[in-house]
Amino acid sequence: MNKKADIKQNKVKQPDVFYKVDIVVIGAGQAGLSAAYHLKRAGIAPGKGFVVLDDEFGAGGAWQHRWDSLTLSTVNGINDLPGMPFTDAVDTGDNLLQANIAVPSYYKQYEKRFGLPIIRPVRVEKVYEKNRRFFIKTNGVQFSARGIINATGTWKSPFCPHYPGWDKFKGRQLHTGEYKSAAEFIGKHVIVVGGGISAVQLLDEISKVTSTTWVTRQPPDFKNYKFTQDKGREAVARVEERVREGLPPQSVVSVTGLPLTPAIKELLKNGVMDRKPMFKEITKTGVRWEDNTEIAADVIFWNTGFRHSLEHLAPLQLQNEKDGITMTGKLATQVAKDPRIHLTGYGPSASTIGANRAGRAAARELIDFLTRD
Repeated sequence: MNKKADIKQNKVKQPDVFYKVDIVVIGAGQAGLSAAYHLKRAGIAPGKGFVVLDDEFGAGGAWQHRWDSLTLSTVNGINDLPGMPFTDAVDTGDNLLQANIAVPSYYKQYEKRFGLPIIRPVRVEKVYEKNRRFFIKTNGVQFSARGIINATGTWKSPFCPHYPGWDKFKGRQLHTGEYKSAAEFIGKHVIVVGGGISAVQLLDEISKVTSTTWVTRQPPDFKNYKFTQDKGREAVARVEERVREGLPPQSVVSVTGLPLTPAIKELLKNGVMDRKPMFKEITKTGVRWEDNTEIAADVIFWNTGFRHSLEHLAPLQLQNEKDGITMTGKLATQVAKDPRIHLTGYGPSASTIGANRAGRAAARELIDFLTRD
């Protein structure tokens, strides 16, 4: 064989090597760690029976990217992971401790205590099926599995509605996921867009250092009650009904409304929450409404939520004609179209209230199904 033939032969792409396991968990946030804990507890061998793939450089899931001003005193709630209380890892007496430091520390200690097989940083690019196995293509090690627990959540898929004039604006536009602190907005007029809990919390924070305008698509639905775990479970149950019917899941706040907390009452009293309807278009210097009223702004701050990070599952064609995924199982984590796939962090399990229970249900139901399959 001549040299040209040798060179050509060396350029032939070598086939990917897929490491076989029974179950791959995608994502190491709360739901992913809960599922991993219950898989190990059920006797599935870490590393051989199951692995957890995470695209972060360290433990903490989405919490490590939260804004610096979110402390243990202001966060809505941090649920204990199964088998290890939060207080075992973090001094909760320090209410000013940043959540983006405290929670990652907790997750790191949790992974170590239970010897969970987390492989990071590995980004799952796509999942496809062949010969009754799932092939998980990543930017690193490749895997094949009999079952999948997808726990990718929503943080990596921020949603910003692109209104007319989006590209004309000369100021700054950012999403909740990019926010660090209100200090960067001092001396600037900020339009805060969004009617959820995060939008209201950050509107409060920013309004203390600069001028703001609050804009929402729908009038805020204020509820005169204290948000409790019971209220949270009620909201989760209503979201669960939707995904069992194959409908796209709603946000929890669309179900619960905004609780009239002392902080919100103060904002209403001071006129900070003098809400304006959604504008028609974005201009070079601000925004314009249907009646041609304009407001100049330096910053448009989109607190418009996130979408579920499921693009890597597209080859499996799980989505239905309603633009949702029909779910089944005890806690609606099991994909009706393919019971070998569980989605935790989707729909009712997208909240911290539902993530732990979803991880447990997904692990148990998947093990049972694969045992019978």
